[in-house]
Amino acid sequence: MTATLKQTPLYEESLKAGAKMIDFGGWALPVSYSSITAEHEAVRNDVGLFDVSHMGEVRVEGKDATNYLQKLLTNDVTKLTDGRAQYHAMCTETGGTVDDLIVYRRAEGRYLLVLNAANIDSDLEWMTRHLEGDVCLTNVSAETALLAVQGPQAEALLQTLTSTDLTTIRPFRFQEDVNIGGVSVLAARTGYTGEDGFELYVSATDASRLWTVIMEAGAPFKLLPCGLGARDTLRFEAALPLYGQELTTEISPIEAGIGFAVKTDKDTPFMGQEVLRRQKDGALTRQLVGIEMIERGIPRTGYAVFAGEEEIGFVTTGTRSPTLGKNIGLALLDIRFTTVDTEVMVAVRNKHVKARVVATPFYKRKK
Repeated sequence: MTATLKQTPLYEESLKAGAKMIDFGGWALPVSYSSITAEHEAVRNDVGLFDVSHMGEVRVEGKDATNYLQKLLTNDVTKLTDGRAQYHAMCTETGGTVDDLIVYRRAEGRYLLVLNAANIDSDLEWMTRHLEGDVCLTNVSAETALLAVQGPQAEALLQTLTSTDLTTIRPFRFQEDVNIGGVSVLAARTGYTGEDGFELYVSATDASRLWTVIMEAGAPFKLLPCGLGARDTLRFEAALPLYGQELTTEISPIEAGIGFAVKTDKDTPFMGQEVLRRQKDGALTRQLVGIEMIERGIPRTGYAVFAGEEEIGFVTTGTRSPTLGKNIGLALLDIRFTTVDTEVMVAVRNKHVKARVVATPFYKRKK
């Protein structure tokens, strides 16, 4: 692994745990520790531990912070109260997606934004360019580590390490200064796997200690350390978009199926509002759908999709689902061909292979 790659505070812990490291957007990150399938199944059935410290964290603070975020982001920040989180898109004037992100409201005028790792610099440039009012942006990515504990046993495992009643932290809520095994964290009931779980924001200097206490407590719960490979298959089965694939500056959040995070009727105008409103009101020309292969073949990212001889879109993500045992994909298709059970063709190695449009998400967690 080349020394020029950026390393998270948990790089050495990952190596000790047997991680297979890859170059992921300039970061040395674990793709897997045991196998992608084993780690995927651990999260679906038991619990997995992820190092996602490459993600970006930016504090947005000041008396005008709420109004600033209302103009910058698609969801309605005014609906947040202290200790709640909210999913957002940040868009261009033409409705393309600059990034998708989570906003945590810590107090009035104090927010924490969590950004995709590859977009940290470009997001900050965008946010700074549109900065107005009494608002301060502070990039705390380098001093912050992020561990994700995901799966049906996530709460039970972490509860053995804290006196805080974790049942009180409901989905998309968080609590600061939670003591997990002697380490103070911001504990959020959020994640990117389609399962229940927590994301733990911790000082970079305490990250190794936190990783160790969780790993040591994990044996009774069948905990496995998990890498980027399982994180991708897990999020894909749950049809959670990945920036750079389902979302780009050329793909709007409405096209990508996250219109629930776009409040086109909020009072404060925001970038891309008019375009997104028209799309919501029926002006969509293409839409992200699920596809399932009828004939043999895997719909890989970038493969063209056809209806007869007409090219109607492309695959954004595709693989063989570890949970379902089926070859499935997400594809951005011409709106005329997005009805469930519509038959389409995927160009797999220059051969047109039959598939059909199916409902998403492909997987929903057990309640």
